[in-house]
Amino acid sequence: MAWALGANSNSPPFAPAIGANAISTMRAAFVIGILAALGAVTQGGAISETVGADLINGVSITPLAATAGLLTAAAFMGFGVYSGYPVPAAFATTGAMVGVGLSLGGDPAMDTYRRLGTFWILVPPVSGGLAYGTATLLRRDDIPETVGVPVLAAVVAGIVANIQLGIIPAPPGVAQNSAAGFVSMLVDLPAVVGIDLVRIVVTLAFALGGFVAIRRRTQASVDKGIRTFLVVLGAIVAFSSGGSQVGLATGPLQNLFVEELQLDVLLLLSIGALGILAGAWMGAPRLLQATSREYAQLGVRRSIAALVPGFIIAQAAIALGIPISFNNIIISGVIGGGLAAGSAGVSRRKIGITVTFWLLTLATSVLIGYSVYAAFSTVLGVR
Repeated sequence: MAWALGANSNSPPFAPAIGANAISTMRAAFVIGILAALGAVTQGGAISETVGADLINGVSITPLAATAGLLTAAAFMGFGVYSGYPVPAAFATTGAMVGVGLSLGGDPAMDTYRRLGTFWILVPPVSGGLAYGTATLLRRDDIPETVGVPVLAAVVAGIVANIQLGIIPAPPGVAQNSAAGFVSMLVDLPAVVGIDLVRIVVTLAFALGGFVAIRRRTQASVDKGIRTFLVVLGAIVAFSSGGSQVGLATGPLQNLFVEELQLDVLLLLSIGALGILAGAWMGAPRLLQATSREYAQLGVRRSIAALVPGFIIAQAAIALGIPISFNNIIISGVIGGGLAAGSAGVSRRKIGITVTFWLLTLATSVLIGYSVYAAFSTVLGVR
C-alpha cells in the first residue's frame, strides 16, 4: 500500500514543476521519494490515528480487517498507477476502511464523516481560488516579479516556521513541535495579551529569510529565480504529502502495532516511509507524465500558483488529522491558475473523467472493502 502511495499520491506535487520544465521527470521522482519519506516519519502520526481509530465506532480494527482494507485500497492505487489516471488515495483508503469496519460490526462515525466531507468539498474551491489569486498577482504589470515572487516565498517560509515536526523537541506531553514553537520554548517569555511574541518574531525572521533569498535570485535572473522557487515549492509540498499520505497505509495497522504488539508508532511510520520511497522511485515517473504533460503545459508562474495552495492545504490537513487527496489539490490548483490566464489549460473531458473516477472510487471502495472482509471472515472463520 505504501508503495502504491509513493507512486501515485506523492507524485502530483512535482507535476507543475515538470510541466514548466523546471525539473526532469526522473530527477523529480528521485527527490519525491526522499522528501516524502522524511515527511512520513516526521509528520505522519495524526492522520495515521484518524484512519486507524476514528472512522468506525464501537470496534477496533483487527489484523484481518486491516488486511482487507489495505488490499482494497492498494488495488485502487495500483490501477491508478498503471492506467495513468490519478486515483485519490484518501478516498480509496477511507472508503475501504469504512467498509471493513461496517462489515466488522462497527457503527458509522458520522461526526468524522462530516468533518472529512466538509474539508474535501472545500478543497477544490479553496485550492482553485488561492491558485487564481496567486496567478493574478504574478501577472500584474504594476507588481514586478522581483517583488511578487519573493513575497510568495516569504509567505511560504513563514508557514514553514510553524510546521509541526516529530523531530523537534517539544514540551512534556506534546508529540511534535515547530521551529517557532521550539525557540519560544527556549526563550520562555510571557505572552502579551495572549500573543506569543517570540513565535511571531521567529515566523517573521523565516519570512524575511525566504524573501531575501528568492529576491536575490530573481534580481540576478528572473527566470532562474522563479524556477528555483518552483522547485523549492515542489520539494516542500512533496515533504508534506509524505506526512499526510503515509497515514493511509499505516493507519489500518495502528491498533495492531500500538495496542496488540506494544510497538512504537515511529517504527510503523518508518516502515511506511520505506514503502513510499520505493514506490516513488519505481512507479512515480509514469504518473508524473500523466499529471504534468496530459493535464496542462504550464508556465512557471501558473505552476507556482498551483503549488502554493497545495502546500497550505496539506499542512492544514495534517494539523487537523484529515486524510486528503493531493491529486484533488494540485489539479484544482492547475485549473485555478489557468483561469487567471483566460483558460483552464486542462482538457474538460479529462477533468470530467477524473472527477467521475474520484466519486466512483469513494463509493465502490466502501462496497468492495465490506465484501472483501466478509469473504475473508467467512472463508477463514475468524474476525
